[in-house]
Amino acid sequence: MSNPKSRSAAISRRAVLQTGAAGAALAVLGAPRMTRAQATPKIRVGYWPIAAGLPFYAAVEKGYFKEAGLDVEAIKFAGAQQIMEAMLSGRCDGSANGTGSANLAVGEIAAPGTFKIFASNPSNVKNVLDQFLVPIGSTVKSISELSGKRVASGPGIQNVTLAKTVLERAGATGVTVIELPIGQHVASLAAGQVDAVYTLEPTGTIGRLNGTTRMLEAGVIAKYILGDPMAPWFGGSASLKSEFVQKYPAEAKKFVTAYAKGIALVRSNPADARQYLKGYTAIEGPLTSEVPLAAYTLYNEFTAKDIAHFQKFFDLFSEKGIFPSRLMVDTMLYKG
Repeated sequence: MSNPKSRSAAISRRAVLQTGAAGAALAVLGAPRMTRAQATPKIRVGYWPIAAGLPFYAAVEKGYFKEAGLDVEAIKFAGAQQIMEAMLSGRCDGSANGTGSANLAVGEIAAPGTFKIFASNPSNVKNVLDQFLVPIGSTVKSISELSGKRVASGPGIQNVTLAKTVLERAGATGVTVIELPIGQHVASLAAGQVDAVYTLEPTGTIGRLNGTTRMLEAGVIAKYILGDPMAPWFGGSASLKSEFVQKYPAEAKKFVTAYAKGIALVRSNPADARQYLKGYTAIEGPLTSEVPLAAYTLYNEFTAKDIAHFQKFFDLFSEKGIFPSRLMVDTMLYKG
């Protein structure tokens, strides 16, 4: 017969070994979860290939995000609405400047508390982003003369609503507004497929430099929507998902700080920053020096007057029935 004490010792050893093995297995199984929680998350940022996204392009290319220890992925989209939808579905964590503020607002209404705007790009007749273009040979001299004609607009609810409202307030009637990717605007004008376009830079610069289009009027949103050609139109915004900010507060702050370095570069050294339009927009090389640049306002730089102008822009969409209720801009601003 075996010694009871020996049997007991053997059982105890087996129990310890089994417990240790189970613990090791659990540690192995749990390791990926711990690693994911502790590792720096990939920050997926959607951008629309227009000039207003320049601070983001510069921050990526200058390595500002890498210097902050962040892993940022730039994802190109055909329109601002797609960026908003990607953020709602979890395929993107943020948006670059140039993403339609009203598009983000539509997403915010669909899922309250989702979007936090940390920078916006105001434009007007001086800081040109928005404009109406016509073919170089067109005899049209004012927006009011577009009555009964075909006018293309960038895709998405923001662009279409603004194009229709400007046409209406400028006195143009019976206009057919056609949604068209912004990259096709110049070619469509040159081919005679449309009579005019409501578009955003760098479209106007491309058309002017290749001799196919002429600017009919710039800064149209400030003039016709806000009532002052010099008013800041906060039409595009950089944002982060609230979920990301809450889950990764340290990384969110680092991201905003690094992004702000991109804005600082555009402000202080636009000649250096302009080169980063290449690869992100349809304009490159010597042409980059010709593109008018938007201004930029960080979340902690908004004045009461700025927010009032921003709110007036949002209120247009409430008046048109696109927003089911009034959305307050302040509820969407990142607080730091």
